[in-house]
Amino acid sequence: MGLPDDPELRPVLAGLFLSMYLVTVLGNLIIILAVSSDSHLHTPMYFFLSNLSLVDIGFTSTTVPRTIVNIQTHSRVIAYASCLTQMSFSIFFACMEDMLLAVMAYDRFVAICHPLHYPVIMNPRLCGFLVLVSVFLSLLISQVHNLIALQFSCFKDIKISNFFCDPSQLLTLACSDTFVNNNVVMNFFAAVFGFLPISGIFFSYYKIVSSILRVPSSSGKYKAFSTCSSHLAVVCLFYGAVLGVYLGSSVSSPRKSVVASVMYTVVTPMLNPFIYSLRNSDIRSALRRLHSRIVKYLCLIHPFCYVG
Repeated sequence: MGLPDDPELRPVLAGLFLSMYLVTVLGNLIIILAVSSDSHLHTPMYFFLSNLSLVDIGFTSTTVPRTIVNIQTHSRVIAYASCLTQMSFSIFFACMEDMLLAVMAYDRFVAICHPLHYPVIMNPRLCGFLVLVSVFLSLLISQVHNLIALQFSCFKDIKISNFFCDPSQLLTLACSDTFVNNNVVMNFFAAVFGFLPISGIFFSYYKIVSSILRVPSSSGKYKAFSTCSSHLAVVCLFYGAVLGVYLGSSVSSPRKSVVASVMYTVVTPMLNPFIYSLRNSDIRSALRRLHSRIVKYLCLIHPFCYVG
């Protein structure tokens, strides 16, 4: 029930959600294609980046398509099983993004603080293992929340003041006798698996900043910082949306909560490809090479095409 029911706003909302969704999917697909097709980007940093782009596509696809359908069909109803499924996937992809940002921070820490040992430490086996651990932990958290929700015998209200089955709102609607114990379990998992990635990011950047400050030349400091500037911008955007906006609005009006959820689930995944493409020279070079290959391929199959 979070979106306005004004008939004049429905086309605007549908167009806005559709445009943001298409930009998100297209931008992240371009990042994945650029990384996979360019041998210069076959490094741990861009391997994690391509996984982050894949997670952003899944995160947005969990909520936005259903929202567009609801707006177009003038329906605000979702089945109980579909609601739990949407909640489970949203928790999974949110945790995956959280874990991957921590893994990418560790990658930058090794690259800057231990550059000579970087190829040995960040080997393909460790990179794959870190991604698999992130998937396993995210799946564990999402299924714990799902199993707890399945134990609820009734709900105090069946209206969700958001545009999707927001876990923080859905689980507070339960009137089950075991809600207090389940709430303790959920808060424990949220604290542990939320605190650990944030702690890892802060520790990594503490070591990174300490190493950069010991570099004698200003050009060396700038070069070292530029290797992690894109990741730092994404971290600030993600946690700024979650902590600064989402948690701040959770105790405010429902309308502000919806705006915060849009920032968290739609805007942040949409902006991530732009941050990496605009602030990363390797990505820009790979995109230019990808564009050149596409143009040459089109010219091979089109007799009237000419490449200057």
